[in-house]
Parts: sequence; structure tokens; C-alpha cells
Amino acid sequence: VPKKCQKAREHFGTVRTQMESLKTKFPADQYYRFHEHWRFVLQRLVFLAAFVVYLESETLVTREDVAEILGIEADRERGFHLDIEDYLSGVLTLASELVRLAVNSVTAGDYSRPLRISTFINELDSGFRLLNLKNDSLRKRYDGLKYDVKKIEEVVYDLSIRGLNKEATGGAGGEK
Repeated sequence: VPKKCQKAREHFGTVRTQMESLKTKFPADQYYRFHEHWRFVLQRLVFLAAFVVYLESETLVTREDVAEILGIEADRERGFHLDIEDYLSGVLTLASELVRLAVNSVTAGDYSRPLRISTFINELDSGFRLLNLKNDSLRKRYDGLKYDVKKIEEVVYDLSIRGLNKEATGGAGGEK
């Protein structure tokens, strides 16, 4: 995994170069006029950066760190920036991918990773519940997080029922 993460970080160098080029293509004060042209790509890049950081440290990357990785600004006042909604959408995509990783980890015989992912997803869900999201695409994506929470809970439950993870079994009241 560390080698793959390092390789991915090398590709972000190309992304930074492309972002520098994009910054010069339109007036700085008209960011939102053209935002729809790169919105999806930025969300996907946020997801990729967040996934790499999660694989390296099992933590959530900050918006400022993602902006640095992509070579753009975090603050709107400084020009081409990472919009907060794009950051949050990328983080929600990360949650969905981590649930897939949990299932694949069980298949590969790694029974402790799903527990760590479950803790992370639940903390992420708690953070999103604090937000007052409007009825827009971000709200719909957040609604998908509820299904991700349910799916990871099912994975952890199955592990504890089958006694495949000592931590899961111990927390469920079973034998170690």
C-alpha cells in the first residue's frame, strides 16, 4: 500500500501542473461562472487525495491539505480555490469507497481493518449530521452516507457473529 500511495502522490504533480494551467484560462473573479466545468473533476480529485491520505494514516485529510496536494487555494479570496461543497462531496465518495474496502478486506482475511473503517465512517457521519445541508446534490450524497454506515455495521456485525475478529467479538460480548 505505501508504494501505491507514493505512486499516486507522484501523479498529483501532474494534477498541480494542469491546475496551474487552468488558473490562467479565465478571470479570477469569475470562478463560479465556470465552476460547473471542473466541479466533478475537483470532487473526484478530492476523493483521490482523501483516499491516499486515509490509506497512509487512516485519518481524514483537511480541506487545506487537499488544496495543497492539488496546487490550488483553500480560501476563496485568493482566486482559484477548492470550494467547500466540492471538498465535502469528495469526502462522501471516500466513505463509499471505504465501505467497499472493508468488504474486500474481509475477503482477503484482514478482519481488523473493517473495525477501523467503521469507527472512521461513524465519526464522519457524526460530523455530517452537524451540518445544515440544503436539499441539493450534497444533501443527496449525504443521504447515501447513511447506507454506507448501515453496510459497514453489517460487515462488523458479521465479523463479530462469526468470531473472526477478537476486537469485534470482545465488544459484542462473545468469547475471545
